[in-house]
Amino acid sequence: MPPISRRIVCFLTTAFVFANVHSLLSSCGAQELLPRPEESFKGKIGLTYKDSEAVKPQLKIPATFGLEDPPNILLVLIDDAGYGQFGTFGGGIPTPTMDRIADNGLRYTRFHTTALCSPTRAALLTGRNHHSVASGVIGEAGTGFPGYTGIIPASAATMAEVLREYGYANAWFGKNHNVPDWETSIVGPFDRWADGLGFDYFYGFVGGDTDQFHPALVENRKRLEPPETNEDGSPYHFTTDIADHAIRMIRASQAVAPQRPFFVYFATGATHAPHQVPQEWIEKFKGQFDDGWDAYREKTIARQKELGVVPKDAKLTPRPDSLPAWDSLPEDEKRVYARMMEVFAGFTSHTDHEVGRLVDAIDEMGELDNTLIIYMAGDNGSSAEGGLSGLLNEMTFFNAIPEPLDKKLAAIDTLGTDRNYNHFPAAWAWAMDTPFQWTKQIASHFGGTRNGLAISWPKGIQARGEIRDQFHHVIDIAPTILEIVGVELPVEFDGVAQKPIEGVSMVYTFDDGSAEDRRTTQYFEMLGNQGIYHDGWMASALCGIPWDSESPPRDLLNMDWELYHVDEDFTQANDLAKDHPEKLQELVKLFFAEAARYQVLPLDDRKTQRLDVANRPSLTAGRDSFTYPNLIRLPEGAAPDLKHRSHTISARVTLPETGGEGMLLTQGGRFAGYGLMVKDGRLVYHYNLAGVERFTIESEERIPTGEVTLKAVYVTDEDKPFSGASVTLFVDDKKVGEGRVEKSIPNRVTLDETFDVGFDTGTPVMDGYDMPFKFTGQLKSVTVDLN
Repeated sequence: MPPISRRIVCFLTTAFVFANVHSLLSSCGAQELLPRPEESFKGKIGLTYKDSEAVKPQLKIPATFGLEDPPNILLVLIDDAGYGQFGTFGGGIPTPTMDRIADNGLRYTRFHTTALCSPTRAALLTGRNHHSVASGVIGEAGTGFPGYTGIIPASAATMAEVLREYGYANAWFGKNHNVPDWETSIVGPFDRWADGLGFDYFYGFVGGDTDQFHPALVENRKRLEPPETNEDGSPYHFTTDIADHAIRMIRASQAVAPQRPFFVYFATGATHAPHQVPQEWIEKFKGQFDDGWDAYREKTIARQKELGVVPKDAKLTPRPDSLPAWDSLPEDEKRVYARMMEVFAGFTSHTDHEVGRLVDAIDEMGELDNTLIIYMAGDNGSSAEGGLSGLLNEMTFFNAIPEPLDKKLAAIDTLGTDRNYNHFPAAWAWAMDTPFQWTKQIASHFGGTRNGLAISWPKGIQARGEIRDQFHHVIDIAPTILEIVGVELPVEFDGVAQKPIEGVSMVYTFDDGSAEDRRTTQYFEMLGNQGIYHDGWMASALCGIPWDSESPPRDLLNMDWELYHVDEDFTQANDLAKDHPEKLQELVKLFFAEAARYQVLPLDDRKTQRLDVANRPSLTAGRDSFTYPNLIRLPEGAAPDLKHRSHTISARVTLPETGGEGMLLTQGGRFAGYGLMVKDGRLVYHYNLAGVERFTIESEERIPTGEVTLKAVYVTDEDKPFSGASVTLFVDDKKVGEGRVEKSIPNRVTLDETFDVGFDTGTPVMDGYDMPFKFTGQLKSVTVDLN
């Protein structure tokens, strides 16, 4: 394609200006200022109560605002799920709870997300496009451009904030990946924690993913350690735990204040990696995937056509050349990969089961008839972040550390347990996205953005088990809910003028399956992948794929665009770019107009480079010395960055005459990290290179009792990713041990575990001690000095 001309740039600027004027004018149609100004006293004040007239304050319930019997709302969001994964949309994994919702309401076959988790979640809660609310990528990769900071602006109040002002009791369970990395510590700020986004209660984790057996639990703003068992006494699992808490909240809320409807946002950590689930769920699928991903695709599209969620004439898109054919694999690889898929299937099935317990509880309370249930099977397509060979430990993906096959073979019987942070191969993700091309991260094609959606509301939707084919997007959920409840977006919220909702309500589809689409245009962009839908056509420009880190840089302004007539070509199987060049040019220009309008510019295809903390605010920037008290926990975004950096860790302790032991300082755990501890009377430094290699340096002698300063001096070979280092241990100023860390973590120590002083939470950084390994002497302070 030819370079973009000056006229197009001028056109983009004009479009941007027009869009902002249009936005301002549109917002003037809203009716409310929220929160409402305090009303003046309408009674009478005399000298005493005898000659005065009181006015009893009103309960903050929907009836107070003229809303008659608004529905309860259950919004379910599954993580990293493909269109061809759930049985409800023809996948090979039975999902009876989603079937129940669809059979009691509607299936949507052309519903879309943004191709990545944080962006979809921001768009879902606000009803605006992800770049419009500064969430063009996950916050950990944010930059200083308006569409990418990761900071949802005050000008984009969430639907939860609006509903709370009308008397709803709001609770969020599961994953919150909308808190900027530097705001996740004990000092906040808490504007984008759950309560700042409109929820009265939160129970889950803050970040991208978490260990399902040892989650980084947060209740409201307080970090917790998980219990040993679920409420029924079974071994602990995170999805079961959040279901237990959600059920208890709903029952308690209805018991105490039945006048207040509930809004429950149930955002599981599943089926995002790590793929961890009780073994009995894995065994249900033993042997079911031995014929591989190619066969799965063929079987799935046949089921999809039979269900009617894919047209009879739809073509199955071919396997990308970069993914191997199943039949070409050695038998050992087939064994490992089939087992990884069995684990994933059990994880999916278990998740749907736990959602079912929540639906059952609502039914038992007699509230199901007037509960709007929105069940989204994915915030993006299935994840190919396991690479071509799958992973025992997802941290190896984020740090570009290879995992040998023999380690996977040795761990095959422990896949899905807390011993691994496993993720299946990219080709299984491609299979989960049947019948479409590509996967999560790839916003240009439906494999990254097309997700199954089921909606039921018996009181308000007359249809049962019907299919809806209108084109919709995740930004359409918020206006749908607001229309059902009967409220409008305020023109001003908390004193801040509001951006207009950019989504389109889907209510018009509820009782009219043949209704014309009201969403006629939608852009897509993620990590340089570009797409634009308009009036039944889709232009797509693929920039990069998750399992190929060696792809050459692209000219983001002159991509190899593809063209699909998706009204007739459901799966994007027939590229018409050469047949209709004028239509393609029209859509490419429209993409850039929409990009200007919604803060997508500047386009950016960088990945690991954007993970550099220098791109974002930091609590630690400019500091070279950090002193911490005992028993403090910090997320990685608030801890000093010690990666390939020389530093000294000093702990001022008093050891009793009987000796003492325990953790002095650690970051991470079983799947990557480091720790300085007293163990078996000796000073020990351990470095865990994502479980692939481990390095232990231990003092030659036992530590003396009394007041001492214990130190580890880490001297990096160079300030460069993967660099090795020399580590020297000291008691006071006496050298007591030395050794090497031959290779270090380059990008990210942990996704969910914390930087701990005086104890170890989450998982152990090395075997040989029991959690929480609290230091049994007196720990006065720990200082980290950057050298």
